Amino acid sequence: MHSGESLRSALIDCAGRGRLPDFLSRLSRRELTFLRHDWEVWAHPHQLPPTGDWRCWLLMGGRGAGKTRAGAEWIRALVATAQGGRTDDGLRIALIAETHLDAREVMVEGVSGLLAVHPRDERPQWQPSRRRLEWPNGAVAQVFSSEDPDALRGPQFHFAWCDELAKWRHAREVWDMLQFGLRLGRRPRQLVTTTPRPVPLLKEVMADPETRVVSAPTESNAAHLAAGFVAAIRARYAGTRLARQELDGELVEAREGAMWSREGLDAIRVRQIPPLERIVVAVDPPASSGKRSDACGIIAAGIDEQDRVHVLADRSLAAATPAQWARAAVVLWRDLDADCLVAEVNQGGEMVSAVISNVDPGVPVRAVRARRGKWLRAEPVAMLYEQDRVRHVGAFPDLEDEMTDFTREGLSNGRSPDRLDALVYALHELALADRGTPRLRSI
Repeated sequence: MHSGESLRSALIDCAGRGRLPDFLSRLSRRELTFLRHDWEVWAHPHQLPPTGDWRCWLLMGGRGAGKTRAGAEWIRALVATAQGGRTDDGLRIALIAETHLDAREVMVEGVSGLLAVHPRDERPQWQPSRRRLEWPNGAVAQVFSSEDPDALRGPQFHFAWCDELAKWRHAREVWDMLQFGLRLGRRPRQLVTTTPRPVPLLKEVMADPETRVVSAPTESNAAHLAAGFVAAIRARYAGTRLARQELDGELVEAREGAMWSREGLDAIRVRQIPPLERIVVAVDPPASSGKRSDACGIIAAGIDEQDRVHVLADRSLAAATPAQWARAAVVLWRDLDADCLVAEVNQGGEMVSAVISNVDPGVPVRAVRARRGKWLRAEPVAMLYEQDRVRHVGAFPDLEDEMTDFTREGLSNGRSPDRLDALVYALHELALADRGTPRLRSI
């Protein structure tokens, strides 16, 4: 068998001379397996770790730019090159995603995740009940969620891979706890793979002198995406802020003239929910269903005895059928033991209440009609924020994207601000109208 280096050199040489099929046909199964997992051969430059001394590698890329594969291969290489093979304590790694489900389905079991990138005989053992991966040489990776910062108190690590940091629910607390835990080895390091959003924490990480920032557009990985995907998505979103963020991997600052600012929303973020007097779930149904339909905004909020509103959840759905969004709204209503479900009926009229009733006839539905434009409806709600009467319990990235992009002209991508509309209905119901005697409870 050829050495790894000679195989790599021969592959590159034959590819350059147009003789790749002939070269591959003469290789053994073992050699083909080696080349398949030889990441340096297949990786794009942005998918390989930066050179030099750094503590954080920040890989910001568009959708499909190969961020997950880069993260999984980085972890695989760290484990493979751990000094001395099996160590007394073993390499300790943190894997952090927005939720535990995201970590499992993307970072661990995904098509570009940790299990997929390893050759079969080197593959770590995944223990779902313990949320950890164990390698044959003693290395261990533990999975964490941005929803539970306290889980990072105590464990310590050599390395960490943080996925989609710009979407983390309790980003600041989780990041801080991780920094305290990165204390093993001679040079602890972390990789952040994320689609950029101008959230304060991400901007701070970018500005850190020990961070190496690498950006990559979706096109950089086009060879591994469905034929025509990039062209189709570019044609649809060309010139929009969404394209710059989601396709170009560009950090787009808040839109001039937007009703809300990132800094303002970050300042009202809390973790604890006080006893609430009233909770509502608000729904902004789409006018149609299907792949090109607007999303269905589904937002929950509650008000406390100090008359302060707390935004509790965003369960909005894209391309959902009436039965699907009605079910999601009812599930949230049940989860929070909400008082009523507020539904906008401009588009569907009595059908909206009927669809919800089909899921659960016991849900009290309050139908509302929008009689003014979206900007005028949102102004009183924005004033509640200015009066310091609103709190966000954690982060709601998609909702907050709409809030900080919303101007008198609407959203920059021309679409309907469905999550924001649902938020407006919820806060109008709780804080801008008299709804009778409240009941006090905790959730």
